[in-house]
Amino acid sequence: MNNSYELLTLFADGGLMMYPLVVCSLIALGVIIAKAWTLWLAHRSTVALLQRVEEAAAGGNLDEAAEIAASTPGPAAAILLAGLRRIKNRTVAEGELEQVISTAGTIELGFLERGLVILATVANVAPLMGFLGTVAGMILAFSSIEAAGNVEPGLVAGGIKVALLTTAAGLTIAIPVNIGYNFFVTRIDKLIVDMEQSTQKILNIAWDMERDGTLRVLSQG
Repeated sequence: MNNSYELLTLFADGGLMMYPLVVCSLIALGVIIAKAWTLWLAHRSTVALLQRVEEAAAGGNLDEAAEIAASTPGPAAAILLAGLRRIKNRTVAEGELEQVISTAGTIELGFLERGLVILATVANVAPLMGFLGTVAGMILAFSSIEAAGNVEPGLVAGGIKVALLTTAAGLTIAIPVNIGYNFFVTRIDKLIVDMEQSTQKILNIAWDMERDGTLRVLSQG
């Protein structure tokens, strides 16, 4: 209870700039939780997915392979599904499969990167808000000195406290948000590798089918 009271007191002493800082922290927290869950789901079953799809396709059961991809979340599954749907009819135009896979990959990458702009913005803006609070606090301190006509510690203490609190709050928000942003970028890089593996897998399936005569590639010339 005492700790809660102290936090509320610090919040009140920080001045008006503490309100947008709290809003920034709540937005960033929501994005971090949602992004962590999304990326975990996207990556957790990629290896098993590639193996199951390859086994089903090798047995000639493209419908089963497509169902496996459709029931698995993640960008790798989405690319496999797009490719399998295109080759299920056993006929594709030259370059059509590559185009479909490229489009699916672009869409999935955009989905993976969603929210990163918000985190980057919060990481950059929070310290600036803190510094703005610092300037406001120093202006308050000097205004108190000007009004009193002399320098006393009690006069400037309030303004300096506002300056220190807002700066500390801004940095406290920006540091973990920046760490989260860099972590998510690293995770997305790993998912891009998964997407490349799934792209290569569906192309291998198509090449094997074309070699066996079970897939016709129509020349556009």
